[in-house]
Amino acid sequence: MQELIQDGSFVYIFLDGKRNWIRRVKEGEQFHSNKGIIAFDDIIGRPFGLRVQSHSGTVFQIHKPSQNDIQISLGRNTQIVYPKDAATIVNQAGICAGSRVVESGTGSGSLTWIFSRAVGSSGHVYTYEVREDMYLGAKKNLERYADMDRITMHHQDILDGIKEENVDAVVLDLATPWLLVDEVHRVLKPSHFIASYSPTIEQVMKTCKAMGESGNWGMIKTLEVLQREIMVRDNKTRPTTWMVGHTGYMTFARTFSVE
Repeated sequence: MQELIQDGSFVYIFLDGKRNWIRRVKEGEQFHSNKGIIAFDDIIGRPFGLRVQSHSGTVFQIHKPSQNDIQISLGRNTQIVYPKDAATIVNQAGICAGSRVVESGTGSGSLTWIFSRAVGSSGHVYTYEVREDMYLGAKKNLERYADMDRITMHHQDILDGIKEENVDAVVLDLATPWLLVDEVHRVLKPSHFIASYSPTIEQVMKTCKAMGESGNWGMIKTLEVLQREIMVRDNKTRPTTWMVGHTGYMTFARTFSVE
């Protein structure tokens, strides 16, 4: 059964790789670009996956936004954990339906949104952000796209302590993750994961050293994920000249129980 575009639906309006938008459809309103106008009344009630012409004759694609589309949109004004890394974190840290996840910092709210979808209605995400401007921006983003019943936002420096206990995963995206390894161990269930996302190898080295010296962590490993798109053309298929290379290092470890 085809899903129809409704008044209030989000749509992904695609022209090309650099010109695409996510908009909420509203009766009587229009989408404007330098390639023409699309009246939302002309697409309401029709199925996603349309090709429509603007008033100037330019053909746009109208799709249902994917998780990847929304995550990229959330990060257009701020740096985000790239989708290839977000997927790795969810998988490696065992984040799934029913998980209780602590995250810091919130940033744009992009990764918070991904986690809230992964944990489902039976799980919960607790996110910490010390900067007021980032906290307010993330709150606006999340209230637009996310189910806020699954998210608790703390406007607080996580270095001051984690309020939650007995959680299933802790994900850190901050400058000094090595300062938190003992606090994270305190709140994590035994045999569960810390995931630390860092842009530089020096941060990784300090974090791994702190975990090793504490004696509370096992299976410590660091990953980097590279992504290369393939341009498929008749008789000239090859990798594109641009690729998503280094975005960040992801360090994972599991907690030992305290006996």
